[in-house]
Amino acid sequence: MKTKLFRITTIPLSLNILLKGQLSFLNQYYDVTGISGYDENLKEVKDREKIKIHRVGFKRAISPLHDLVSLFKLYFYFKKEKPTIVHSITPKAGLISMIAAKLAGVPIRMHTFTGLVFPTRTGWMKKLLIQMDKLLCYCATNIYPEGKGVQHDLINYKITKKPLKILANGNVNGIDLEYFNPSLYSEQNYKKLRDQLNILHDDFVFIFIGRMVKDKGINELVLAFQNLNKPKFKLLLVGPLEKEQDPLLPETVLLIENTYNIISVGFQRDVRPYLAISDVLVFPSYREGFPNVVMQAGAMELPSIVTDINGSNEIIINNENGIVVPVKNVLLLQNAMEKIYKDVNFRTKLKNNSRKMIAHRYQQNVVLEALLDEYQTLERNVQKRF
Repeated sequence: MKTKLFRITTIPLSLNILLKGQLSFLNQYYDVTGISGYDENLKEVKDREKIKIHRVGFKRAISPLHDLVSLFKLYFYFKKEKPTIVHSITPKAGLISMIAAKLAGVPIRMHTFTGLVFPTRTGWMKKLLIQMDKLLCYCATNIYPEGKGVQHDLINYKITKKPLKILANGNVNGIDLEYFNPSLYSEQNYKKLRDQLNILHDDFVFIFIGRMVKDKGINELVLAFQNLNKPKFKLLLVGPLEKEQDPLLPETVLLIENTYNIISVGFQRDVRPYLAISDVLVFPSYREGFPNVVMQAGAMELPSIVTDINGSNEIIINNENGIVVPVKNVLLLQNAMEKIYKDVNFRTKLKNNSRKMIAHRYQQNVVLEALLDEYQTLERNVQKRF
């Protein structure tokens, strides 16, 4: 009989996107259940990964009453099912599931910090978020930062005295290089999508992929792009515009909607065609854990312009496979975009390095084997205690 392993995220999209392929791999060795709120993403996870699912809704924002209901639901579910391992990612799911798992007596309680919110907050909200992460770590038995930057912040802010272990080279799932393979896309495919988006063959395309919110640096990106004022430039925005939490400035939204060479296509399940028709990824986020999109772009042979933040500055080595600029600096972001366009030899060097640097450090099979080994080691240690 297989050991029960529960994987938990705040929203089902995280299970679907961040852990794609990982859950089916683990299901060969464990009885895996994916837990999150229910929508088409959770159903897709069940069908694609061939795992069990269980519905427990979480709110990303602080919501005491709803959070308490989620906590009790998880507690009673854990008591009933008696999993050996509960492993969470994302902040809210991590806090609630680690408390519930500790109260329910789950022996192995793992949390992966894919990013930290509190370093970019101020005042009472920052203090509250720090206390929440301290409580999460108190309840967890094992803690995994996604990258050295996250590890440094956990230590620097004294979030926990427990050991912090980075698995493989830090990323939560690694990159499937067979899936993110630029050779799968022919010039004919390029032309069809370019025509649909009104992108001409000699246009230079900057692409952003992610949620369209303030924390992703969209305000700065749109302003920098506007300042470049090059008719042959296109800015391709791939991701949902979120209006409720961390919204963009109204003037940024107006520019996106009314500028002919800014193209917004919303959320796309398959980002590969959009990467294939682009020249450079621009990812000016304020905070990350270990951004998958930067690795995906690299695997598709795109250089990246990123901000000097956790994760991004580990994936991108400045002037080797991309350019690293300070956070919230419109002028330096603009200068980097102009440099990478004008200096063809420099851009070619970055492009040639991009895929091989990702392949060397972040192949998915390496990450999955490291995670499996960690589960099995922890399981053996628990068995020795009983």
